[in-house]
Amino acid sequence: MLIDPYGRSINYLRISLTDRCNLRCVYCMPAGGLRWTPLPDLLSDNEIVCVAETAARLGMNKIRLTGGEPLLRPGVVELVRRLAAMPGIHDIGLTTNATLLEKMAEPLAQAGLKRINISLDTLERNKFRRMTRFGDFDRAWNGILAAERAGLTPLKLNTVVVRGLNDYELPALARLTIKKTWHIRFIEIMPIGNTQDWGEGFPVASERYVPVQEMRARLTHLDLQPVTHPSGDGPARTFRIPGALGTVGFISPLGEHFCQDCNRLRLTANGALRSCLVQPDEILLRDALNRNQRLDELFFRAVARKPQRHNMLATVVGTVSGRSMSQLGG
Repeated sequence: MLIDPYGRSINYLRISLTDRCNLRCVYCMPAGGLRWTPLPDLLSDNEIVCVAETAARLGMNKIRLTGGEPLLRPGVVELVRRLAAMPGIHDIGLTTNATLLEKMAEPLAQAGLKRINISLDTLERNKFRRMTRFGDFDRAWNGILAAERAGLTPLKLNTVVVRGLNDYELPALARLTIKKTWHIRFIEIMPIGNTQDWGEGFPVASERYVPVQEMRARLTHLDLQPVTHPSGDGPARTFRIPGALGTVGFISPLGEHFCQDCNRLRLTANGALRSCLVQPDEILLRDALNRNQRLDELFFRAVARKPQRHNMLATVVGTVSGRSMSQLGG
């Protein structure tokens, strides 16, 4: 039922549960953190369910829970249970840094979570701490293994590639897919709230970007073979090392546009419906929710406002949004 002005069917809703995070990844937020949204201003579980019910009624069948770090939200397992039981919703995923996942993976799977995306930008413990500013690699790794045991598959590991920081690790990360049924996805850094100085020892803004074409060139010795339309792979261009159990994907919002296939809307933690990650246009749902009004018209309005493509600058020097990724829901 939701078709945008360019003929794209919109069937995917990303819901941010919180803008808070227990890490301070250099490409995502400042070292001192951000001014968090006051808890009373976050959508309640009932309000999130109401929005999701509208989405399902209008033909949206896929939900992804994001943040910030969504596992910081109290009652997240029960919220997943409520969303998973909703008629019309066939696929519920979650994006996390995995540091809280070891104990939560099994309860989430039992509640109805289908799949999980995990941020993993390095395999080196010391660098993990540097990039996240105080994260523990072993906690994240144990969370990844717990998700695998719980059957939250396909397990996707997302790596934001930064020149001079983790770009040389691409082969090691790609080789994880040889013996694991994991999907490693290398992502171009996007100029969203991260162009400030990251501190001593980190590359400056003008030197951080690695285009997807260069990423693939660095992996030519692995003889990557294209994989045709893997299920649920979204915007990634996907390949496989011959004989590998998993896949290697590339997500290139700057180097190779994928906007022509965009099928999503985003709901921020404070109740703003966004038609594009980087467009400032938002439709606030809170007033309608407070008045118990139907939200259908607001969804149609958001879909009608979807741009043909984003306006991110390939220079990655400027910024295209006044908010950080954690505030937008990623």
